[in-house]
Amino acid sequence: MFFKQAKQKRFQFSCVAKEKIPRSRGLGSSATVRLGILHGLNELVGRPLNRLSIFRLGAELEGHPDNAAPSSFGGFTVARGENVQRFDVSARLKFVLLIPTLEIQTSAARKILPPKISRTDAVESAGNACVITAAFASRDYERLRGAFVDQLHQPFRAKLLPLLPRVIAAAENAGALGAFLSGSGSTICAVTLRNPKEIAAAMTRAATCQSQTFITTADNCGVSINYQLSTIK
Repeated sequence: MFFKQAKQKRFQFSCVAKEKIPRSRGLGSSATVRLGILHGLNELVGRPLNRLSIFRLGAELEGHPDNAAPSSFGGFTVARGENVQRFDVSARLKFVLLIPTLEIQTSAARKILPPKISRTDAVESAGNACVITAAFASRDYERLRGAFVDQLHQPFRAKLLPLLPRVIAAAENAGALGAFLSGSGSTICAVTLRNPKEIAAAMTRAATCQSQTFITTADNCGVSINYQLSTIK
């Protein structure tokens, strides 16, 4: 797909991917690897494609733009087809990740979803998505409180991850603006402006399973290219 899009003659290549993102945890590891390879090839042939074009290739390979957009551009992104809007995220906002050892395959998480949901549930979830977008766009993060209630996938995927409701409740009771299932899971993410360590501890206690927690901020840069030259003797 890359060679066709870049109008380049194919050539053989090898690559090594050293990913630090746990797989099958809803953290976008597949999008990261795909974009890394695409950008690596683009560098090798003199950068015929811009970042937007590579994003579109990555989204096509993923089957959706959800992970390819923030991985490509950084920040908070809203992707609709090939169109992307992004907003910088303040370092004030902390993301607390609880990552269980349990892996959830995306295919299994998709199969468990029902073919239909009620109009009421759809309206509520769409409204919350708009509130979240407005909060990130305006940086009025307090508006996020209560907006992460979801009726599209979390109630059903909780069957694969029974600890989900109690971990979300523990995070919010500890002061988080909200918490949610990251992608298809099994990672649970809480968002907060204060006391991230206390929230992480509360989530760990509620999980009652083997897991690890990370406290991080949003990356606003997206893909970066770093050259490391070596001399072969």
